[in-house]
Amino acid sequence: MTKSWQRGRPLGWKPADLDPALPPHVAFAGNQHLVLAAGSRSRLADLAYDFDALAAVMHQYGYTTLHLVWRQSQTSFHARDPFPIGGVVEDPATGAAAAAFGGYLRELGLVPKATSIVIHQGEDMGRPSELRVGIDPADPRVRVTGHAVRIVA
Repeated sequence: MTKSWQRGRPLGWKPADLDPALPPHVAFAGNQHLVLAAGSRSRLADLAYDFDALAAVMHQYGYTTLHLVWRQSQTSFHARDPFPIGGVVEDPATGAAAAAFGGYLRELGLVPKATSIVIHQGEDMGRPSELRVGIDPADPRVRVTGHAVRIVA
């Protein structure tokens, strides 16, 4: 069975572009976020996607965002969050997706003890943000703090 994110490849990513240590997974923190881990920083940085096709897939499966990540280290990640269902190409800081990602790491057993990770988001779009995610395998809650660049309309 072809996974929804592979049909038509609205992101243009191939299975070889993914990090096999961080499998695709739908993570939940109030909303569903499809987590896809890039195998390289350059794959993550090259975000060019079919806006309408990705929006259609997201609507079909109930995804709020795609949380695209690249693992720099065990505690440092870079992320991009396409948000076509919200009418924008990309969100520079996504607390709900960061919380869902913390739950993803815990659910997959990738966080053996209480820890904090940092997610760098928005850098590739010139809106650098830093989200800190507190994860504890013994606690169902995930805590997200951090800062984002203010967008002035």
